[in-house]
Amino acid sequence: MMNNLNSSNFHLPYNPKLVERAKELRKNMTPAEQKLWYGYLRNFQFRVLRQRPINHFIVDFYCPTLKLVIEIDGNSHFTDEAQAYDIERTNILEGYGLKIIRFTNTQVLNQFDSVCEQIRVLIPPNPP
Repeated sequence: MMNNLNSSNFHLPYNPKLVERAKELRKNMTPAEQKLWYGYLRNFQFRVLRQRPINHFIVDFYCPTLKLVIEIDGNSHFTDEAQAYDIERTNILEGYGLKIIRFTNTQVLNQFDSVCEQIRVLIPPNPP
């Protein structure tokens, strides 16, 4: 069954049990998340949501207009097990028609302009 992603009634599955955890994560953003949020995404051309529950996951940043998920990976993401989990999670999220872009903490903290540019180029010439 394919969702009609352009219809106005497009809703992603949402797990209400994750709401409290998402609120905690919003209050305790990592330095890289803070830098990207306050330095770029908070005043992005389109609304961006922080720590958004989608299905059984909480994504770092989500832009509904662009159907874009932005993930910032800390060191915990570099184990084999975490990488397998991230691949599965990405596949599930892509199944909803979402585009996922990932950066490491180091990229955000040390190559900030490059990270912002990589996000900016994902805005289509004629946005919805």
